Amino acid sequence: MIETHDQFDAATDEVLREKQGAKWQRYGPDVLPCFVADMDYPIAKPIRDELARQVKLGDYGYGRRLAERALPEIYAGYAARRFGWKVDPGSVVGLVDIVQGIYLTALLFAKPNEGILTLTPTYPPLWRCAEDTGRRLVTCTMERGPERYEIDFDRLASVVDGTTRILLLCNPHNPTGRAFTRAELEGLADLALRYDLTVLSDEIHADLVYAPHRHIPFASLSPEVERRTITMTSATKSFNIAGLRFAIAIFGSDALRAQFDSLPERVRGGLNSAGVAATEVAWRDCDDWLDALVAYLAANRDFLYERIAGQLPAMTLRKPEATFLSWLDCSNLGINGSPFEHFLHAGKVAFSDGDDFGDGGAGFVRLNFATSRAVLTKILDRVEAAVP
Repeated sequence: MIETHDQFDAATDEVLREKQGAKWQRYGPDVLPCFVADMDYPIAKPIRDELARQVKLGDYGYGRRLAERALPEIYAGYAARRFGWKVDPGSVVGLVDIVQGIYLTALLFAKPNEGILTLTPTYPPLWRCAEDTGRRLVTCTMERGPERYEIDFDRLASVVDGTTRILLLCNPHNPTGRAFTRAELEGLADLALRYDLTVLSDEIHADLVYAPHRHIPFASLSPEVERRTITMTSATKSFNIAGLRFAIAIFGSDALRAQFDSLPERVRGGLNSAGVAATEVAWRDCDDWLDALVAYLAANRDFLYERIAGQLPAMTLRKPEATFLSWLDCSNLGINGSPFEHFLHAGKVAFSDGDDFGDGGAGFVRLNFATSRAVLTKILDRVEAAVP
């Protein structure tokens, strides 16, 4: 099935306001939202058909265990097809969502007051989980290079010590939009090996990488690296089904799996059977839709970059290599106080607040450009009008 861009252009803010999720209902009807990381597009037809089948049959009973379904094999095929990564289906475990997996990893692989390392600014749960679980947060703020954010490996090595236990990696990186190179990932792997760190690699944005960049699964670097890595991913970002609440963890060794399984299964909760079924369809039948989506997002990214460079040169944007998120530096706009609050009240645009992303987030906002070109244009018109 050939997918076109018409379905992505169709979203208008009038139609989108009929949705009942957080994105379009958190703020008032006069605010254009571009904060929470879900998309404004219709879902792929094969997923819609599967959900319609469940509605028709009233198929809402208890779901089967993941090991009784085809999903692990389907994901292994998907990983091989999209990333050239060989995944053992037996290493795949279901989760409610990746945030659950992040917190469980913090609890199981570090003791109270031991260190959890992450690169900042970053997705809020990756730094907040340390504080919330009584672990010690260890951060290294990435460098703002002229074209992209970069890792200062000397600084990174200086903050790690013998009581650091976990590296929480966001690959591709939210919010900076980095698709880390093999050399960068190998530098992180060397650090993990040197300090015997367990690595949790959050790869939920792996599908959303723009040419010539490509996604490299951290666990694929070498067997030695794989043995210490838990990879977490989900179809929820790429296929716009976040409300169906399903993710997976891929364990690089039996030892990691055994430690994770030491927590009683009931504590982790049950899986959403609709989410599992929709994910199976996404990873099996929706490659054409995904390819059309990435092409549309790439065009939106380029439009956004050119519009800001031409009309708002004081608002710095490093063009994202991945994700549908842009990280906007507002520090030179002459705004007093929070840029998030300023644009919410003066422009009626709801960004994500940069302060929520930890060190390196002050003076920034995050914009989700996974919307129609018409809505994105309205957002940028309002932003431009609200600049002092």
